[in-house]
Amino acid sequence: MSDREFSRLPSAAQRRFDRGFRLAAACAASLAVLTVIVIVIEITRMAAPAVSRYGSDLITSTSYDKNREEFGLLPAIWGTIYTSILALGLATLFGVTAAIVLTEDYLPVRLRSVLAQTIQLLAAIPSVIYGLWGIHVLIPMLRPPANWLHEHSPAWLPFFNTEFTGFSILTSVLVLAVMVLPTITALSIDALQTVPRSLREGAYALGATRWEAIFQVILPSAISGIIGAMILALGRALGETMALAMLVGNSTSEEIRLSLLGPGNTLAALIANHFPERDRLEEGALMYAALVLLAITLIVNLLGEWIITRSSRQLRGLRR
Repeated sequence: MSDREFSRLPSAAQRRFDRGFRLAAACAASLAVLTVIVIVIEITRMAAPAVSRYGSDLITSTSYDKNREEFGLLPAIWGTIYTSILALGLATLFGVTAAIVLTEDYLPVRLRSVLAQTIQLLAAIPSVIYGLWGIHVLIPMLRPPANWLHEHSPAWLPFFNTEFTGFSILTSVLVLAVMVLPTITALSIDALQTVPRSLREGAYALGATRWEAIFQVILPSAISGIIGAMILALGRALGETMALAMLVGNSTSEEIRLSLLGPGNTLAALIANHFPERDRLEEGALMYAALVLLAITLIVNLLGEWIITRSSRQLRGLRR
């Protein structure tokens, strides 16, 4: 070994620093896992009275009446999934479109910078502000077209068969879509920017138009990152509390509805609205709802990880 190569070896102080850094990183990771475990254990402990009394019946029951000690969660579970998926669909459509526009040189550099910063600024707005915006701006704007849709939509179409109440699934979906839009846009921009420029140039060299290159080369190459953005956005939509508590209507209906114009409920809004008035049994039922929400989020994350892994493997196979 030459003197020059020997001089590149880490010193004793550097090795100690590396060991210390690895230990600190391992402790931080372990602390994060431990925190999640403690949270789950504590919520499970508080949910124990409801679990022991009702078992799995709370998940399948539709009636929520404190006076009769009935705490069915099925309508809130449906509302959570329904509003989140619809909001994710809207936000993905506009978010990925915005990411394409901001990365494919459709606009001048200054205008792209202003739009990107404006979209990212949406993430800094508190959820209660979104709730107030929905009440004072969005609901009055939606009332005329929503009433028209209700009056003129065919009877067999379930999405508009109830009167627009203002505090509704539709209002909640639109606000949720705006709230998760910055997440999808920012992460989709990062994913699109990682696509090698040689792929774009190769597509153009083979005679592809700009749109053919985008939809057949660029988007498939960035699909893993886009799916990751969607999963993160869905996680936020599932757990959003304040805005939905203000806008969803907090319906106590025992029906599972597809109508967008009527009120609904979600697990997070149910917990927020009923927790201050709790007794011991209802507290257990609300903690049961929190466990269900944790389980839904975990399933979504695992499914997203599986989709990302499978997409990455398929993409690597195509590149080979």
